[in-house]
Amino acid sequence: MLRRSIDDRGSATAEYAVVILAAVAFAGVLVAVMRSGEVQQILTDLVRGALVP
Repeated sequence: MLRRSIDDRGSATAEYAVVILAAVAFAGVLVAVMRSGEVQQILTDLVRGALVP
């Protein structure tokens, strides 16, 4: 039988932590982009174009 020489307990938790940090960073970038005036204007024009016949 082969024995593992490295103890990998807690590695799944560390992987989840990295994924959560990446998701939070992506959300922060998305919020920064959405707050820009140009993006707000584009979204406003898109919504108005969809609502006005």
